[in-house]
Amino acid sequence: MNASLWLLPVAAYLYGSVPFGFLAAKMFRGVDIRRSGSGNIGATNAARVLGFKFFPLIFLLDVSKGLLPVWAAARLVPPAAFDPAPLVIVTGVVAILGHVFPVYLGFKGGKAVATSTGVFLGLAPLAVLLAAALWAVVFALWRYVSLASICAALALAPAIMATHPDAFGAGLPLTGVAAAGGVFVVSLHRTNIRRLLRGEEHKIGAGRPHPAEEPEGGPDSQ
Repeated sequence: MNASLWLLPVAAYLYGSVPFGFLAAKMFRGVDIRRSGSGNIGATNAARVLGFKFFPLIFLLDVSKGLLPVWAAARLVPPAAFDPAPLVIVTGVVAILGHVFPVYLGFKGGKAVATSTGVFLGLAPLAVLLAAALWAVVFALWRYVSLASICAALALAPAIMATHPDAFGAGLPLTGVAAAGGVFVVSLHRTNIRRLLRGEEHKIGAGRPHPAEEPEGGPDSQ
C-alpha cells in the first residue's frame, strides 16, 4: 500500500474538525454558539440559535465531514481481506474524532451524530437507513432529538449484523466499530440522558428550551 494513503486520516481529521455550526452562528448572528442553547456546535443547536432554516444546510455539511473522507478513501485504498478495508474505516473514525475534538476549537466539539451518519452512509448505507427509520419513529413518538439519536446510534451495529453479508467475518471490523461508536455517541449524550431522566430535556415544538439546557455554568460558560 502506498504510504501516502495514510494522509487520508489526517485530511479526514482536519475536515472533520471544521465547525460549520459555530461558523454559521458567527457569520449570521455574530454569536458564539457554544454559549447559547445547549452549547453544542451541531445542527440541532444551530437551528435553535439561528432558526430552523439553517438546520438542513448545517446537518448536511456535518454529514459531509464523514461521508466525503470515507468516499475518497474507499476509492483510493486497495481492496483488502476485510470489507471495507481497515484504512477506510480508520479514516471514517478519525473524521468523527475531528468533529468531537476539533483542533480549531480547542478540541471541544459536537456529539458526532451527523458526522457518524455520514461515515456509515459511506460504509454501510442500508444499515444507516434502518437506523434512520428508528430515529424517525422515536422522534415522532417522543419529540426528543437526543433520545432518537441515542436509539439510532445503538441500533446501528445490529442493523449492520442484519444487512452485511458477512458481518462476523470480512465485515467484523465494521460491526465492531459500529458497536463502539454507538457507545461513544451515548457517552457524549450524558447530559441529555440526565435531563431526560429528570424530565427537563427540550422537546422539538415545545417552545423555548428549558433553562436546564444552558451549558453548565450558564450561558457564559466556556
